[in-house]
Amino acid sequence: MTGTLYGLGIGPGDPELITLKALRCLRAVPVIAYPAPPEGDSLARAIVEPHLIGGQREIAIRMPMVAARFPAQEVYDRAAEEIGGELEAGRDVAVLCEGDPFFYGSFMYLFGRMAGRFPVEVIPGVSSLTACAAVLGAPLVARNDVLTVVPATLTPEEIKRRLAEGGEAAAIVKVGRNLEKVRGVLDDLGLADNARYVEHATMASQKILPLSAVGAEAAPYFSMILVHRRGEAWR
Repeated sequence: MTGTLYGLGIGPGDPELITLKALRCLRAVPVIAYPAPPEGDSLARAIVEPHLIGGQREIAIRMPMVAARFPAQEVYDRAAEEIGGELEAGRDVAVLCEGDPFFYGSFMYLFGRMAGRFPVEVIPGVSSLTACAAVLGAPLVARNDVLTVVPATLTPEEIKRRLAEGGEAAAIVKVGRNLEKVRGVLDDLGLADNARYVEHATMASQKILPLSAVGAEAAPYFSMILVHRRGEAWR
């Protein structure tokens, strides 16, 4: 019998925003794995640190935080091999994923490599999308509204097309160094006044600002802009 691979959604940053099921799994498995930068500490591990029981083997999946498929894909190949060795030895492994594993979560790349070889269970988590709406006090959609999720990494033309055709509400994710590009598109579409900005939602470093008050410097990767054409979803 092999071990089971768990994709563990651990929430957007607040250690209390972890489900009871994820917490039980986190404390039960002998091995945990988590994404980490090439050097330094892992944010995912820091989120769950208050809940760790000690004595578990830890696998840091160190990768460059870039959009390019390589070398990140090679990192996932190596991680799948190392985690696979633990599973073949009969040990369960929980891979930590900020937010939800299947909402832009890095776990999906391990899932694609390992789901055909080992038992896999995905435990959903509070996503950044719902966390940002909660801390902003801005309901995402109502009634028959359509919500569009748009990566800020797209070209200005593509972002504009997606927003223009997408529906009543939009969440613009992966803002980071794309802030000014997104701001320009929202200005062009007349939506800037209805845009709300949040970074590091639910974390100690959380910031909430009107888009007009956000400086021109690059926003952090963990930032999002929510827009509703009516201003408020309940209107």
